[in-house]
Amino acid sequence: MNEASSALRDDVDAFLVHLELERGSSKNTVSSYENDLLSFVDFFLECGLKNWSEVSLEILRQWLTFLNKSECSSATVARKLSALRSFSKFAKARNMANLDVIKQLKRPRYMRKLPDTLTSEEVSRILELNMENSPLAIRDSAMFELIYSSGLRVSELCDLKIQAIDLENCFLRVYGKGAKERIVPFGSIAKSKLEQYLIGIRPKFVKSRTDSSFFIGMAGRKLSRKTVWMLLKKYIKLAGIEKSVTPHTLRHSFATHLLENGADLRSIQEMLGHADISTTQIYTAVDKKRLMSEYKKFHQRDKF
Repeated sequence: MNEASSALRDDVDAFLVHLELERGSSKNTVSSYENDLLSFVDFFLECGLKNWSEVSLEILRQWLTFLNKSECSSATVARKLSALRSFSKFAKARNMANLDVIKQLKRPRYMRKLPDTLTSEEVSRILELNMENSPLAIRDSAMFELIYSSGLRVSELCDLKIQAIDLENCFLRVYGKGAKERIVPFGSIAKSKLEQYLIGIRPKFVKSRTDSSFFIGMAGRKLSRKTVWMLLKKYIKLAGIEKSVTPHTLRHSFATHLLENGADLRSIQEMLGHADISTTQIYTAVDKKRLMSEYKKFHQRDKF
């Protein structure tokens, strides 16, 4: 690694430390920023450039052309550009570099993919499976009921602590992206399953090294996101659902079903922990798509 490469990467590392320690970004977010920024640094160096002051509008355009030729999706290009914009603000504030030229670059236009969702009937098939009354099955049932009942991200579920759950009033204290705290409700069915797990099952899994994580495995450690995903995959198969389903699908379904039943978009935004209402508005498109499908299916003047 030459001197120029080392200096540029050190600047990126400083930004990543800022994200994690000062902004409270998750490890996944930090990792995503790292990959996006270092890919830009690699391209930058391959162009024979050595410091940030050499970043020009032409170089940025060449970079975007390179990404498009690499068959990156428009959403991926937009994400990489967003990472570079965030870094440029940090670099300018710390007097590391002035990358204002990036403001002249137009954001790529892309169609946001509508989230995959389950129907209410499909959700019921998953959550009401007649599983054996084993400790693990009781835990899993409580876990997936809570994701759908509160719209949690899988990382939020895995990080959930016992002290963050108010069973009496059916509320959770959740720390989402950027360590932002929000309070979200859960329903009576979720309450019943959580109580059953907390009182009758979790104590059986506790070991000397167990912390206050709410959902733990038989070894006494909190569950990983990968484990939750694999468990859901098993239940999806048992429910006879052929769709591609992840824990995030339950979160999307939570939001979509609330909207379908008349919930206010701002309330959904607050429960999901979206910083921008435009992120939540994607669910209005899902609802419109469903309405059009129903119209075409049942309206007598649209059957020909």
